[in-house]
Amino acid sequence: MTDFIRLDTADNVITATAPLEAGAALEKVVTTGLVPRSHKVAAELISAGDAIRKYAQIIGYASEDIPAGAHVHTHNVEFRNVEGAYEFGTDLRHPNFVAEASRDTFMGYRRENGSVGTRNYIGILTSVNCSATAARMIASAFGPEELAQYPNVDGVVAFVHGTGCGMAGQGDGFDALQRVMWGYARHPNHAGIVMVGLGCEMNQIDWLLEMYGLKQGPLFHAMNIQDTDGLRKTIETGIARVREMLPEANKCVREPCPVSELTVALQCGGSDALSGVTANPALGYACDMLVSQGGTGVLAETPEIYGAEHLLTRRAITNETGQKLVDLIGWWEDYTERNKGSMDNNPSPGNKKGGLTTILEKSLGAAAKGGTTPLQGVYKYAEPVTSRGFTFMDSPGYDPASVTGQIASGCNLVAFTTGRGSAFGSKPAPCIKIATNTEMYNRLHEDMDVNAGTMLTENHSLAEKGQEIYDLLVSVGSGTQSKSEAQGLGDYEFVPWQIGATM
Repeated sequence: MTDFIRLDTADNVITATAPLEAGAALEKVVTTGLVPRSHKVAAELISAGDAIRKYAQIIGYASEDIPAGAHVHTHNVEFRNVEGAYEFGTDLRHPNFVAEASRDTFMGYRRENGSVGTRNYIGILTSVNCSATAARMIASAFGPEELAQYPNVDGVVAFVHGTGCGMAGQGDGFDALQRVMWGYARHPNHAGIVMVGLGCEMNQIDWLLEMYGLKQGPLFHAMNIQDTDGLRKTIETGIARVREMLPEANKCVREPCPVSELTVALQCGGSDALSGVTANPALGYACDMLVSQGGTGVLAETPEIYGAEHLLTRRAITNETGQKLVDLIGWWEDYTERNKGSMDNNPSPGNKKGGLTTILEKSLGAAAKGGTTPLQGVYKYAEPVTSRGFTFMDSPGYDPASVTGQIASGCNLVAFTTGRGSAFGSKPAPCIKIATNTEMYNRLHEDMDVNAGTMLTENHSLAEKGQEIYDLLVSVGSGTQSKSEAQGLGDYEFVPWQIGATM
């Protein structure tokens, strides 16, 4: 392991892979002061106003003269909004598809509608915050003793949230919440659903049933507190309906299914500057492997591709697909401006401590999770992903809200990279966590499934680490518990994106 890495010959900064003292020799420069691990060092004199380049891309501009060997970070770098023309479909690297007869398999749950799940839950889904307590109490009635009688059922889970009323009955916010509810109600990782409302909320369950053609039956029930004569009777009714579902849900058994049925949410949180060097490229390699098997990867977090979207539009399979992504970027620029924010509000303080200076730098690293294959589709938040291959779903950069949308879109697994550390987990789609650096992995080894830091500390190749991640996705898809899953995470990470005014 060396103490530094230059990612491209066009870069004018070097990334420290270990803490550096003043006087450390890096290529042809010597550090002028202390540089924390994963932070940047000027590889040459960078004059005030000059572009700062990493990944052979602009990540910011020098706010003052930066001598060669100096620490490059927020104190001497400024952010500017992205400008420039976009190219569509100029970088199409098609995968080497594996013949269907030779594709890998995993042990999944095949549903009557043909979809395939990686888990077998019964979900209690709320339309509004007012029914959250009822849903929690229904789910909590089913403890380990009773569930032990149903070994093929992974659990009874309440999905509660803080919205559903005090909102407009049409528009982006309402539509997004309805898509989330539909996506969870029909998710392949659910054997059954009980939907619980209050009755007078803006987000009416009946409207959802009518809009999406959902029909009640033995494994799908809907009710509200006002029509069920109060909280106590609603809870009792909900418990009774789940008890009726459990024997039916337990009849579901795993069977061999092609890996093409895996749809993986590509996610990052608590990032550092090594995320774009180790874990994200390794996950991108695994995504390419999945795509070659006919599977699907879903990148999200639109603010966290800002400054890297031009690389994704070059991979767009059609001009229309590329333009959808450009339009999303324009929407987010307007959204942040009218809310008196900045696209550079992200990175967070923790990201900056980990060496990420601007959103442009963070985005260039984050986009690597999507691998190299063509961009097959661009989707609204929580919209069903119908394309196979590498896709993109609009969402905030806030991890729980983003993953909630990806799961609603149909993701049956989540792959989550982190450099600072994260305790995230999700249901009904299990989450694996991938550490960017060995130091953090060793501290948080109970929470991390993969150590991508060995790409630096043990010279593991991108292909080796990508294969390890791919193999783990197949294993977890087949029932192996991820570390976050084993610790019980996922009951409180259901966070639908709230768009628009609360009234």
